[in-house]
Amino acid sequence: MQVTKFAIPEVIFGNGSITYLASCAQRLGAKRVLLVSDKGLEESGWVRIIINLLKAANLDCVYFDGLTANPRACQIQQGAQLYRDHKADVIIGLGGGSPIDASKGIATIVSNGGEIHDYEGANRIIRPLPPMILIPTTAGSGSDVSQYAIITDKKRKVKMAIISRSLVPNISIIDPDLLVTKPRELILASAVDALAHAIESYVSRLASPFTESQALTAIKLIAGNIKTAANSKDSEALKNLSIASTAAGMSFSNAGLGVGHSLAHSLGGRYDVTHGLTLPILLPSVVRFNKHCAERKMETIARTINDSCPAPMKQKKRDLSAILQSMFEELGIPMRLRDIVPDNDQMEEICRLAARDACTVTNPREADCEELMSICAEAW
Repeated sequence: MQVTKFAIPEVIFGNGSITYLASCAQRLGAKRVLLVSDKGLEESGWVRIIINLLKAANLDCVYFDGLTANPRACQIQQGAQLYRDHKADVIIGLGGGSPIDASKGIATIVSNGGEIHDYEGANRIIRPLPPMILIPTTAGSGSDVSQYAIITDKKRKVKMAIISRSLVPNISIIDPDLLVTKPRELILASAVDALAHAIESYVSRLASPFTESQALTAIKLIAGNIKTAANSKDSEALKNLSIASTAAGMSFSNAGLGVGHSLAHSLGGRYDVTHGLTLPILLPSVVRFNKHCAERKMETIARTINDSCPAPMKQKKRDLSAILQSMFEELGIPMRLRDIVPDNDQMEEICRLAARDACTVTNPREADCEELMSICAEAW
């Protein structure tokens, strides 16, 4: 049988689990912490809560918030310099994919030096990273349990995928209470990101029994809870989305993704569009493209969604792309690329970059630039 590996961090999960942060940091030897987060989490009060938890345990903390929605290479360098200036010893990342990926990038530069683009691709990080505790505030990116970091290179207008076992944090603290302050749009975008992680990793060339079970768990939970979580912020539904995001993160971290994410990275690097808005537009077309290379698995996904979706979202269709289209349309998610990007003049260059993205390697069907352009044309 195929030899495989499965890498995950220590996971502390549950409502109120954030209260264990200081003891976790102390267990990693923390005395001076670099906290990485953003303005939105400052405004919602979570940054102050984290700082107070650390302060109560007599832990020194310096705060870095110089991030945009898609973290830039220059911001990684700034965060690494602050870490050095403060003589920090542990990094805590609080937020969605952006602060968490930035934390990983900062940790990489602190221990390995150079520029973050030096580590683009797989397995280029040589030296061990400083201890990391990651705290997701969205149920979607899965970055808090994964071997991936996505950083934007503004000069080249690309999102760099950095993949290494070193990027798996020491501890991930997943507290569903942090989702309550998120708006409906972000809950939806994050959940669809997690759904794409689950679907693409389930049909990936590197999928294994360990990743497939996690992917199907995520698909089932997202289909059954996304509508309730987005519309009413029901605590049980939000908790289930947190579980789903974690399961999907464990799956894609070890199995890889596909061309949906390759295109989303390339589009995001070029137009700076939200990752979670790009994926629902691309996913039905990507599923159609891959269908004949993973037919049985696609049928399993379709059956799982149909069995899990509450009425009236439940669509008794057998075709997965049609099921996804119906689900996203009912949730009011934009479903055409032209709704979120200004033009398609640069689509050939976007697809050329996507064809070289690390996620394309594990797609179940080989895809070149022309084939990726046909997916984008279908989604336009």
